[in-house]
Amino acid sequence: MAKEYSRTERVGDMLQRELASLIQTEMRDPRVAMVNITGAQVSRDLSHARVFFTVLDADTAESAKPTTEVLNKASGFLRAQIAKDSTMRTVPSLRFVFDESVGRGRHLEGLIRRAKEADQAMLGANSEPGEE
Repeated sequence: MAKEYSRTERVGDMLQRELASLIQTEMRDPRVAMVNITGAQVSRDLSHARVFFTVLDADTAESAKPTTEVLNKASGFLRAQIAKDSTMRTVPSLRFVFDESVGRGRHLEGLIRRAKEADQAMLGANSEPGEE
């Protein structure tokens, strides 16, 4: 039996799409130019939403702090724009959180690449000439 697609998930997906569009088209602050909305978690009562984002040149929450502050200050404006365009009775209050998973993924990818290169270097050093 297929898993039910809950209302909170549908609202989260809608928020993700709408916020990505609004940030790119309506916000003129250069600090949010390279923002990508990666997800939205909505509370069960649909009153609060944590919106996860990444920034192209930031891998840590500390480096993305100015962008986080700008987005959280603009959350009222973004919420009002979504309320205008949607048929929802109430739009959840928005809180923006930097998504560190992309930075962690890049870090792990670098570790794997270095381990692979070390393994190849070790294999190359252990093999005798003409054996390959």
